[in-house]
Amino acid sequence: MLVSALLTSLGINSGLCVLFFILYSILRNQPSNYEVYVPRLLVEGNSKRRSHFNLERLIPSTGWIKRAWKLSEEDILSSSGLDAVVFMRVITFRLWIHFSAVYILTIFVCYLLYHNEAKTLYKRLLHLRSEPSQHKYIRIGFFGQKVDLVDHYEKKLEDIEQNLRLEQSDLSLADETRAAFVSFKSRYGAAIAFHIQQSINPIQWITELAPEPDDVYWPFFSSSFMRRWMSKLVVVVACILLTILFLIPVVVVQGLTNLSQLEIWFPFLKSILTITFVSQVITGYLPSLILQLFLKIVPPIMEFLSSIQGYISHSDIEKSACNKVLWFTIWNIFFATVFSGSVLYLVNIFLEPKDIPAKLAVAVPAQASFFIAYVVTSGWTSTASELCRIIPLIYSLVTRFCKSTDELEVPSLPYHRDIPRILFFALLGITYFFLAPLILPFLLMYLCLAYIIFSNQFKNVYMPKYETAGKFWPIVHNSMIFSLVLMHAISIGIFTLKKLSIASTLVFPLPVLTLLFNEYCRKRFLPIFIAYPAEVLMKKDKEEANDPAMAEFFDKLVTAYQDPALLPIRYSVNSNSLNSPLISSADV
Repeated sequence: MLVSALLTSLGINSGLCVLFFILYSILRNQPSNYEVYVPRLLVEGNSKRRSHFNLERLIPSTGWIKRAWKLSEEDILSSSGLDAVVFMRVITFRLWIHFSAVYILTIFVCYLLYHNEAKTLYKRLLHLRSEPSQHKYIRIGFFGQKVDLVDHYEKKLEDIEQNLRLEQSDLSLADETRAAFVSFKSRYGAAIAFHIQQSINPIQWITELAPEPDDVYWPFFSSSFMRRWMSKLVVVVACILLTILFLIPVVVVQGLTNLSQLEIWFPFLKSILTITFVSQVITGYLPSLILQLFLKIVPPIMEFLSSIQGYISHSDIEKSACNKVLWFTIWNIFFATVFSGSVLYLVNIFLEPKDIPAKLAVAVPAQASFFIAYVVTSGWTSTASELCRIIPLIYSLVTRFCKSTDELEVPSLPYHRDIPRILFFALLGITYFFLAPLILPFLLMYLCLAYIIFSNQFKNVYMPKYETAGKFWPIVHNSMIFSLVLMHAISIGIFTLKKLSIASTLVFPLPVLTLLFNEYCRKRFLPIFIAYPAEVLMKKDKEEANDPAMAEFFDKLVTAYQDPALLPIRYSVNSNSLNSPLISSADV
């Protein structure tokens, strides 16, 4: 890629970043957009709409940048939990030392309960009742009588609720269930039950730590061991196929970075490609943009695959999706781009481990300009677009135009989308800092943008739906160790090609020491992320033994874990059907 093409990409993406910042500064001040840009503050009651016109709202402001920059870790921890702190730590990591040193989303019944027809009818009823002067009528059949639409919807809603209650009754009368939540009077007792094998057959009785009530993923809660195992096998095969298929856009992107290759593919464009600006845009900006557009669909796909893998908590699904997206990105964006996207070539390289350092030393430096452009496009522009929340803004405008009465829902940050991106940029910084130091200022600019923007979003937009106690950090640690070892391999390859045998010999102990350090960390710190120490649990049990609040906690624990399939919906105006028992005395 030519320097002029890189500068063209830099100019386009810088302009887009400035545009996103200006649009956000204006749009966030408009009262009609508060649901998009400060939903969390609205729900918490920390922000109120001001309907009177104010000219200052149309003037871009930068005060929010200063407030986001000064947001401390303590503020993030108190408002968004430990997972948000871990995410921000990924952005502000010890990374600079390295730089300077060398599914089926849910089961059908739950879908009906929460998404298909009852909720839609209820929203329509609310809309019609709010505007009684606009009541409409519907004709039943071709020659039937006219029926008031409100009455028609109410009757239909009652029928749906009654059918659901019948289904719930059948579920409640089931003789047995394959899984259940068990509560203990002490944390230490729960830990013992978790670690002890319950049956001679290890797959007959499986114990797992219960997730938080809001974190439970019910579709696989009662699944058998065999079904979970088969689900994982299917997901592994699907991930491999997706990885192979994604090499197609990678090959296309690599062709766009090479004008001679592009003229061979599209000879009719030869005259257009002679225009300097057009060739710079195509080779400098278009490849990374196309790659970024294809990558947008990867996190949702990986989340779907993780959701059918057999996990019983949303946090486990997100951690699994995070790992999948990270290694998918490293393989398809880094290695496939570096080695020109050939499947057979990639396989052949990794089948001969002794040749990997030399081949990396030749291939990695050749793609430096492409990855700089990728950081600008996928880093700067994509992160800046996070401010404007374009899709939620469009949805808000559409629902406002349609006079929808949707309840305000505060989103949570999709960690599986953003953590892999930050870690991939860290890998680029570690592997390229001595090959192409020019990449470092672009990465530094990205990290500054990410810190300001995500601090602002944690404060105003995102609210955690569950807490994993920082269990994303092992993913960060493993990624950094992999990046360091990869950098060592490239260094050894370069020194070997330059016939500097002494230098390559002196570098060789570094990957060994790094892997030894990783093994120590696995023994010393990884168990803390898997289970709580018995010492801590016993100490906590003693502290709360005489706490009067524990009695109330145990009372709430009885109803904390409820299957959504058995929860009644409360949309109908007929209160008698809602208060009547789910199972009559005649059925018992």
